[in-house]
Amino acid sequence: MPKKPRNFFVLFLLVSLTAWAPAVEPTGKLKVASNGRYLATEAGKPFFWLGDTGWLLFNKLKREEAETYLEDRRKKGFNVIQVMVLHQVPSANVYGDSALVRGNVAQPLLTPGSTAADAAQYDFWDHVDYIIDLAAKKGLYMGLVPVWGTNVKAGKVNQQQAKTYATFLAERYKNRPNIIWLNGGDIAGSDSLKVWNTIGSTLKTVDPNHLVTYHPRGRTQSSDWFHQAAWLDFNMYQSGHRRYEQDTSRNEKKLYGEDNWRYQLVDNKLTPTKPSIDGEPSYEGIPQGLHDITQPRWNDADVRRYGYWSVFAGAFGYTYGQNSVMQMHSSFDKGSAYGSSELWSSAINAPGAAQMVHLKNLMLSRPFFERVPDQSLIAGEVGEKYNRLFGTRGKNYAFVYTYNGRNIKVNHGKISGAKVKASWFSPRDGKTSPIGTFPNKGTQDFNPPGETKNGNDWVLILDAA
Repeated sequence: MPKKPRNFFVLFLLVSLTAWAPAVEPTGKLKVASNGRYLATEAGKPFFWLGDTGWLLFNKLKREEAETYLEDRRKKGFNVIQVMVLHQVPSANVYGDSALVRGNVAQPLLTPGSTAADAAQYDFWDHVDYIIDLAAKKGLYMGLVPVWGTNVKAGKVNQQQAKTYATFLAERYKNRPNIIWLNGGDIAGSDSLKVWNTIGSTLKTVDPNHLVTYHPRGRTQSSDWFHQAAWLDFNMYQSGHRRYEQDTSRNEKKLYGEDNWRYQLVDNKLTPTKPSIDGEPSYEGIPQGLHDITQPRWNDADVRRYGYWSVFAGAFGYTYGQNSVMQMHSSFDKGSAYGSSELWSSAINAPGAAQMVHLKNLMLSRPFFERVPDQSLIAGEVGEKYNRLFGTRGKNYAFVYTYNGRNIKVNHGKISGAKVKASWFSPRDGKTSPIGTFPNKGTQDFNPPGETKNGNDWVLILDAA
């Protein structure tokens, strides 16, 4: 047998690696689906938002580092990256390029030319352009926060500056295929309400082809202030980072603890109907309660729980976050926030990040737009806190989620068919195991694999046989 040339094996290796990599989905115009609950592509296909918080991407990563981060998130199935355009006012990036003239958001600092190889011409905004375009090539949308809320609250952005700045952003990026606008930035809408409405309405007027929402402060939701605003296409809530017993503030109207699904239920009842999502639940690896770094850290089981709870309650997607990644903790940092001790380049491999795609794949595996939350699937007590069960279904399928693997007693007859095929789905690895076929009537107990304990989470799948 003749010896194969070396380049044959190189070609074989490249083909093999390509075969294992997920396909790049082209970006393009997104819209609210006709039922008002979900997002769709321009062609009408379901869009399940699987976001990652890379807040300081534009500020702290070089071009080659951005490539590493974005490619990792693409391979892990993410399709939206949430990032601050201006973290601070004034602001500069890792190359030392300033974003603004004398810290004035109405005067972006622009240098003629945009050659990435020429540092003298490559300015702050060219770097933003580069990363946005790189993300588009990888099928990733960029959820852009124009200016982080603390800057506005501090009086660094007035209404006229906001209009000028928002016009600049909308004009610059309105023809990019992968833009989603996240007005606000960890701030109550009541702080500088006129500024936020100015930014939102300006973005929507100048750039009507891209969706706009509002990223609120912890334990609040955009619908608290902006649900009726014409510029707000969908709602976003920040369920935050506290555990149940830490949620005791007298200043908070909604003491939901870890029950992020409660925000979703509020938005579900509002008119007009708008999609809603948890845009910032507890981050993997961050201290419970956020500020005391001696507290236990949220882990992969926790971020799975927030995802399945909110999506099964009706959310159109989910945003994941990791403590070191969201702040892009780098070797040149003199310190870090919230007790981060790991560099972003290592933290991208946190276990929860790789598990999020299983939620996305599950929701897209059945007819998406017809899905509704339905607790009537559960016979008896749905339970409280970690013991709670969540049901959601379409016409011919139903899902029930348990965080701790307790028994699930279901009411049959909620989906079509004389019989149902039952199976277990693991949120940890995405594997499905058949249980059997059963009459689609009466009630029935299903006992998930393993012992009952927090983090032994499962989804019971029922399909019309």
